[in-house]
Amino acid sequence: MTSLKRSFDATQPGSALAGKTFVRSTRSGKVQKIVREVYLRQDIPCSSRLCSACRSIAPTGFHKRSAPFVLSETPAGTKSYPHGHYLIPDTNAFITGMDLFETETDFKDVIVLQTVLEEVKNRSLPLYHRLISLTKNEDKRFYVFFNEFRSETHVKRNAGETINDRNDRAVRQATAWYQQHIKEAVSARGSQRCPAVVMLTDDRENLRKARDESIECANLRTYVEGLADADRLLDMISEGRERRTANVGENLYPECFSMSKMLTGIKAGNLHQGTFNVSTYNYLEGSVFVPAFDKPLLILGRENSNRSVSGDIVVVEVLPKSQWKPPSSKILEEEVVNKNDNAEAEDDETVITDQERKALQDEVKKTHGTASEGRAQPTARVVGVIKRNWRQYVGHVDRDSVRSVSKESRTAQTVFLIPMDKRVPKIRIRTRQAGELLGKRLLCTIDSWDRDSRYPVGHFVRSLGELETKGAETEALLLEWDVQYRPFPKVVLDCLPAEGHGWKVPEDKSDKGWQNRRDLRDLLVCSIDPPGCVDIDDALHATELPNGNLQVGVHIADVSHFVKPNNAMDLEASMRGTTVYLVDKRIDMLPMLLGTDLCSLKPYVERFAFSVVWEITKDADIVSADFTKSVIRSREAFSYEQAQLRIDDATQQDDLTKGMRLLLMLSKKLRQKRMDAGALNLASPEVRVETESETSDPVDVKTKRMLDTNSLVEEFMLLANISVARRNFEAFPQTALLRRHAAPPKTNFDELANQLRVKKNMELHVDSSKAVADSLDTCVDPAEPFFNTLVRILATRCMMSAEYFVSGTQSEPEFRHYGLASEIYTHFTSPIRRYADLEAHRQLAAAIEYEPLDPSLLSKSKLDGVCKNINVRHRNAQMAGRASVEYYVGQALKGRVIDEEAFVMRVFSNGFVVFVPRFGIEGLIRLRDLVPQGEPEPVGEFDSENYFLEVSGSRTARIDLFAKVQVRISDEAEESTGKRKVKLALL
Repeated sequence: MTSLKRSFDATQPGSALAGKTFVRSTRSGKVQKIVREVYLRQDIPCSSRLCSACRSIAPTGFHKRSAPFVLSETPAGTKSYPHGHYLIPDTNAFITGMDLFETETDFKDVIVLQTVLEEVKNRSLPLYHRLISLTKNEDKRFYVFFNEFRSETHVKRNAGETINDRNDRAVRQATAWYQQHIKEAVSARGSQRCPAVVMLTDDRENLRKARDESIECANLRTYVEGLADADRLLDMISEGRERRTANVGENLYPECFSMSKMLTGIKAGNLHQGTFNVSTYNYLEGSVFVPAFDKPLLILGRENSNRSVSGDIVVVEVLPKSQWKPPSSKILEEEVVNKNDNAEAEDDETVITDQERKALQDEVKKTHGTASEGRAQPTARVVGVIKRNWRQYVGHVDRDSVRSVSKESRTAQTVFLIPMDKRVPKIRIRTRQAGELLGKRLLCTIDSWDRDSRYPVGHFVRSLGELETKGAETEALLLEWDVQYRPFPKVVLDCLPAEGHGWKVPEDKSDKGWQNRRDLRDLLVCSIDPPGCVDIDDALHATELPNGNLQVGVHIADVSHFVKPNNAMDLEASMRGTTVYLVDKRIDMLPMLLGTDLCSLKPYVERFAFSVVWEITKDADIVSADFTKSVIRSREAFSYEQAQLRIDDATQQDDLTKGMRLLLMLSKKLRQKRMDAGALNLASPEVRVETESETSDPVDVKTKRMLDTNSLVEEFMLLANISVARRNFEAFPQTALLRRHAAPPKTNFDELANQLRVKKNMELHVDSSKAVADSLDTCVDPAEPFFNTLVRILATRCMMSAEYFVSGTQSEPEFRHYGLASEIYTHFTSPIRRYADLEAHRQLAAAIEYEPLDPSLLSKSKLDGVCKNINVRHRNAQMAGRASVEYYVGQALKGRVIDEEAFVMRVFSNGFVVFVPRFGIEGLIRLRDLVPQGEPEPVGEFDSENYFLEVSGSRTARIDLFAKVQVRISDEAEESTGKRKVKLALL
């Protein structure tokens, strides 16, 4: 017999017992009788400050364990509810209107029923987390009412009643109880002004039944129409449901398979599941990688993509071999090809426009050739979507789609929103404020994409500000990459040490903080970081031992001392996953008090640390490794340049400098050992934007200079990560949190290998990471030093992404980190800014028996969920950082015209991609960009086998892959958006 006692203690007065008995068969064939018991009570408070009765019966400690009485004594009134009102939304109201509930000025004093909260969680985990955030926002006054455990609001499911109907009835029952309860509370106060209690739902049947039962209710649209800011808020209501009932157009797309048919097909091997990705350069070409094929399956055209959006998990059917085609060699951009589409006109739509048909017909028909770009590849069509990856999208209104630009007009019109992400199709949104939204960065969502609509339908959420303004563009990139940038809520800040910045390492060694902690304050420890670094995770030391060997220590901030498992701060950190670094700001994983002060290994102050101390020979062989919690006192915080200058200055002969020289000597030997083992020395565009200190406006762009001290720090961080990974795996073979980098399929390198062979007569061997590393070392053009870096950048793009995983979910050979040539690896050295490292600290602390391991770190399934989240967060943080650099580089070049050398990275039949090393810019130059506006586009003859484009007409040129070219960099305002962007022109 199991008993459910959630949230409240059933031993308190007023509890009653409701039970349900059912039987089930076990695998062995036995029949089990199961009794579910729910303890019902009458002391679960309503949380209205109008109610003195609930204040007197609320359980002891209610204010500490749950929210205090949050519902206002004077809730806001409207035309319909002049005496104020409380809201009780049902599940579909939250599902379709979450953006509305998150507005700052409206939708306050909301009662979130337990029934609804659990339904939202089952329907959409992201929406559930957003709803939970609202319940923690003190200004919004959202209260979770446990209706399933209050005797008057508990509802049993009737025989033959669906779960959905039972839950709708539970919402109506709770609303009816609240209405009566608030009336009685107001009457007891002798007041005449009784707030209404309003059930919100878009379910027609639920509305009808509520009205029959005399329950105050409204649908979202009717309710919003009564609010002061109705015009803006009405734009935020999902159009999907209304459009589905109103639209009866002709179907453009094939019908999707049922879920059972898809699962059966996958099991039989006739269908395949994978993630749909759209080409950056051709919006009509997508791909899905499936294990059954060496190369991704091509999805060509709108009909075959069947309403999939980039990132959706789809099921595909491989097309007959007669329909296999080579990848496209043409650049196709939707905002150019379909520039004059009418957002209002849906009746005469076709799945492919005349412009698209012409663009596809103009494609040079390639036959089977020797170059991989010319070979036919397997093609497929999407037959269904397993999981939508729809999210909030940032974009701008297409000026050409706006019928009336008057800011005074409040007539609803349908317009196109062009997403920032070129892989996402235009979105139809219905708005009453089109004139006001022009020239703004906007946030919107996709609500539906029906078979009879060429484009998805969505709704406007909010404006971020004027295009090109720093605030709007920064918020846009944070939203685009789903970075959690809101201030830390009070419940998180309450977890910080009460002493604040006054916290210090206890002087008395008998203090609990010193327990099992080693005193390493006498060691000459220092940190070496980028300039201006304040969240210092790591510090190092090295000293000679009497036996001639060296003692080397890596000391890492002891974040786990301050952040305890499963408290509010830990849950927030696990959700954020990582600190995000932008050009002008940092979005912290942990509150600043910890990140930049109490945990940061600042110089001249004592700090708690987690230390890895090795005995190492002078040939860089590890004799032993020791792990301990410690107290250190850093002697200095160097930038990479400062440390390099100190090491190189022969007059500096102090012990700290000598220690750094020992570290540098060892790091070079450690690096050579890694390279000999097959570690890869890859490259990515690295530039630094210099900004004006007061305004953060960009003033210059410089290529990052790599010094020996950069490599010094990197080598010892790698060594610490590898050592900790081994120790944690020994202690927890099933649940160690590790990081792997899978070997890429050899076919990933086919195109690059062929390009090097054809253009440079160079061989790229890919049998192992060692073979790749050795090959890359030979890809050298004596006449062009940057060529080798360019090849390494391209080789990086052939790689798989590294990922966090739980040891018990992979076999040991799969643990290997391909890029580092290490058999096992984890992240341990940056716990201030990465959640993975914090979890590794907790596991290591348990492995050395410093403290017991929290049960959450022994659950393979829970840790697997953590890994999936931090993998996404880690990638998104990287992409947000790159987007920030790209924006600031563009701003730094604003109003300037600069001629620079560039290198051709890719060639198409109607354009080419170049990379400008000085600014780290990668840009597209189309054939139409080669001539003044108004002149005919030059004719291009593309040789896919020899990777060059011959341009003829008024402008002649030959564009070869890898060629060095001169480009003119300027900026221009796009005609359709007014947005300024970097323009590259061939000189």
